[in-house]
Amino acid sequence: MKSLFHLAYHVRDLDDARRFYGGVLGCREGRSTATWVDFDFFGHQISLHLGEPFATTDTGRVGDKLVPMPHLGLVLALPDWQALADRLTVAKVDFVMPPQVRFEGQPGEQWTMFFRDPSGNPIEVKGFRSLESVYAS
Repeated sequence: MKSLFHLAYHVRDLDDARRFYGGVLGCREGRSTATWVDFDFFGHQISLHLGEPFATTDTGRVGDKLVPMPHLGLVLALPDWQALADRLTVAKVDFVMPPQVRFEGQPGEQWTMFFRDPSGNPIEVKGFRSLESVYAS
């Protein structure tokens, strides 16, 4: 069964969100009103509504690092991940966790980066050499 996910969450400013999701991340804008905007988030639908973003805490233990929880995540093929990491670096995005490899040489080897949107919503993007290895243990 093939499906797309839909996620809706709050942002403080729709213009900032448009600049970040549309301009920096390169997501195509969809429908909108005065209080929300949809984006094609790498093949999935996100709806950003005006409001106060959800609270997060740095409690997700990943190796020896603590990362924001909860967070939105995305998995990309490694070449796409690298292109996005380069794009975010050029845009001078402030990384919570800069682009790096985890579990090198192990099942589930992955590249990851964490950053926040202008409203503080945390996003993790993972890259895999093969998407078939996402669930490797």
